[in-house]
Amino acid sequence: MQVEFRECDFFDLWIWVELETVPSQMEQQYLEEVFSSWFFLGKLGGFNAENLQVQETGLEISYMDYEMDVVDNVMMSVMHNMSAVEYEGMWARCWFDLGTTDALALDVLVNAIAQLNQDFVAIRSLKIGGENPDWPIPGDHRSSFYEQDYDA
Repeated sequence: MQVEFRECDFFDLWIWVELETVPSQMEQQYLEEVFSSWFFLGKLGGFNAENLQVQETGLEISYMDYEMDVVDNVMMSVMHNMSAVEYEGMWARCWFDLGTTDALALDVLVNAIAQLNQDFVAIRSLKIGGENPDWPIPGDHRSSFYEQDYDA
């Protein structure tokens, strides 16, 4: 699987997935669950690089002291919105407003899509940002097919 970063705007970001074949209903469901789960964690502030206490502790985390005051004193890092996943031939795309989430979120997504590729869905490429010339994005740069509005 090839990963390519193109022009990225965290508040207006399209993510494109090129599959090896036209995706079946089950393959679509897998991909949609990855995007939805990733977005939900982002909506809850899960990708906040200012609070990585466990990661920074290292491998020996037994009985570590977790500092909740750190959680309370870091800037909020949340995603704002996503569109429904759209399909055209062997391509899938989804629009996101990543809000103030940290770039760590994109590493997590790439890791998840790479594992999805190894275990369930044959993926040729993952393109983050930009636009495919043969499938233009809508004029307002957002999907016209919103399934849900996650804004509270």
